[in-house]
Amino acid sequence: MTLKYGLLGLGMMGRHHARVIRELDGAELVAVADPMGDPHGVAGSTPHFDSVAGLISAGVDVAVVAVPTKFHEEVGLQLAEAGIHTLVEKPVAFDIPAAERLVSAFESGNLVAAVGHIERFNPALIEMRKRIAAGELGDVYQIHTRRQGPFPARIADVGVVKDLGSHDVDLTAWLAQSKYESVSAHTMSKSGREHEDMVSITGKLQNGIMVNHIVNWLTPFKERLTLVTGERGAMVADTLTADLTFFENGVIESDWDVVTAFRGVSEGTVTRFSLKKTEPLRNEHEAFRDAILGKSANHVSLREGLEVLRVDEAAVASAQNGGQAVKLEY
Repeated sequence: MTLKYGLLGLGMMGRHHARVIRELDGAELVAVADPMGDPHGVAGSTPHFDSVAGLISAGVDVAVVAVPTKFHEEVGLQLAEAGIHTLVEKPVAFDIPAAERLVSAFESGNLVAAVGHIERFNPALIEMRKRIAAGELGDVYQIHTRRQGPFPARIADVGVVKDLGSHDVDLTAWLAQSKYESVSAHTMSKSGREHEDMVSITGKLQNGIMVNHIVNWLTPFKERLTLVTGERGAMVADTLTADLTFFENGVIESDWDVVTAFRGVSEGTVTRFSLKKTEPLRNEHEAFRDAILGKSANHVSLREGLEVLRVDEAAVASAQNGGQAVKLEY
């Protein structure tokens, strides 16, 4: 069975979605839409429309939404009404009420709808989650992430918490297999924009793991790091290179009773795992396609995207209230 795909939004992310869809088994890109034109030459010979209605008229089975966040609700509701399975780029919506309306529309229509939390499909994090679940770290104490880099000109309608921070919130809950219990945060706005461009988040998951997220658009180099510390050592994933390294706790042998009695950790064996490095965006699209075909359910649902947005908004609220902790309500 070949699914007919439509793509809304032909900007920086849209062009990558178009490439992957065209290479995806069982998929055919039959229409694209963007009222602002086609700055990257994505359309080619594919019919190009200037509206959602035009795209729907092309008879698509599936749509990918890569438009600015403030338009996610408007576009998504039209697609849900038309009975079209949809992948929406993150964050799922501009605010919680909009996200709730999207979730309701797609669920009531029994449609497959996903949000583009692409880090779940990074080979390093997939391997890390598998090894954590197998107990290789023992009891997990902390998940720390750093997501830093220059400001991307493509982002205009949300701050760094919802744009970049949403990746870390989602991957952390997914790695730990636990929801957030509370968060506190501090933000800064240094680039002259309306929204925050730097955030430091501290939180706790329902299973007791402590979390820390450092996210900003003010660092002149790009960093994407996830560090998980547990009783047997630490695992570090670099999602820019899809590398995963395990720093194992060493064993200190000593005749000195005072040292032996101190139950600390020491440097042990360092292992860099050999991974098959497949493109995360391709993995994401394959999971979404397979969910539509009923083969699996490994996509990130809109409801999961809504839960991420709740944490994002709690962090922003905390920052606006001097860093006071906010307890999550689901």
